[in-house]
Amino acid sequence: MLGRGLWRNSEFLKLWAGQTISRFGSEVSQLAIPVTAALVLHASAAEMGVLTAVEYAPFLILSLFAGVLVDRRQRRPVLILADVGRVLALGSIPLAAVLGWLRIEQLYVVGLTTGVLTVFFDVAYQAYLPSLVDRQELVDGNSKLEVSRSVAQIAGPSVAGALIQLVSAPLAVLVDAASFGASVVSLLAIGAPEPPPAASASSGGSIWHELREGLAVVLGNPLLRSIAGCTATSNLFGNALLALFVLYLTRELGIQPAVLGVILAAGGPGALLGALLAGRLARWCGLGATIIGAIIVSGLAGLLVPLVAGPTPLVAGVLMVSSFLNGLANPVYNINQVSLRQAITPDRLQGRMNASMRFLVWGTIPVGALLGGVLGDALGLRPTLLLMAVGALLAPAWVICSPVRHLRQQPAPVPA
Repeated sequence: MLGRGLWRNSEFLKLWAGQTISRFGSEVSQLAIPVTAALVLHASAAEMGVLTAVEYAPFLILSLFAGVLVDRRQRRPVLILADVGRVLALGSIPLAAVLGWLRIEQLYVVGLTTGVLTVFFDVAYQAYLPSLVDRQELVDGNSKLEVSRSVAQIAGPSVAGALIQLVSAPLAVLVDAASFGASVVSLLAIGAPEPPPAASASSGGSIWHELREGLAVVLGNPLLRSIAGCTATSNLFGNALLALFVLYLTRELGIQPAVLGVILAAGGPGALLGALLAGRLARWCGLGATIIGAIIVSGLAGLLVPLVAGPTPLVAGVLMVSSFLNGLANPVYNINQVSLRQAITPDRLQGRMNASMRFLVWGTIPVGALLGGVLGDALGLRPTLLLMAVGALLAPAWVICSPVRHLRQQPAPVPA
């Protein structure tokens, strides 16, 4: 019945539609930008690491302040401004390519700019969702949004690979810029009044006090603290691997962009299945066991990447299996842990809780990307990928050794 309620929630459906289109565009960009760096601008392993690092560095630098600012004002205007900025930043890449001005430094600037805007969008977005749906419907709402990402992941990389070969990688980025424009339209169409910021968040108190309060929510709660440690560890090693992934496949394994798109697209069906099963698995196996199992599967999937060898069809097949398993595990993990976080956090602290989590779990991404780039140049691509994949297997220890493993179901949500 809850699911049917969301299907009748027109305001949620507007948000969902905009995010579905935006997710599709982002899948194109996630392939087109690193391919632009690797094949058009001939970037080194270190430069690929820097490219990933600058995109995620704002999560380390700005997340905590973003949480305080988001809790001090309504969230929808923040979402709209962030999307408009991303339209302009991403649109500069195809424009520079047409004019013959494109350089790796511009990709760094665009990555940094979109990273800053994404910090504010993501913090505001996760804080905004509980104002559109009942808290008992958060798992269902997050599942539907994850289904959108999964569907986009099915079609996006394949389309991106074809676009790259047809019109070039820099021009393919235009699709992502247009998708953020569609997201702006959907956000503008939402008519539901948003509750005003809580009095304590809008009273002009010390930003440092509010920042510390947000961090204390995460670090002082054993459930949130263990989820943060697990995700941060996975992101550290996983993104060191991801920073070198395109370079490794295209240069060392000889994978063409179109085949690369198919490999990445294999994660889509897995992600769709994971999004559909996330709630059911938690009910069948228990919430804690589901979270632990999902992060273990994700780590094992990453281990296949540096171990693969042989003729191109075999390599592509193994990498598709890796992509599928990773796609399956990620939404199962994320839907359940994000819904847990949203349910047990009061509304006045949603922005700061999400920002603190982003600071802790996404702040490791630029560190991992730089680590991957440096080690990739020093040790070689395959040894570095193997080392990082083994490191990612440490992540489940955080939740195995915590109260998370005892959770059978989502805790009762706190009052909004």
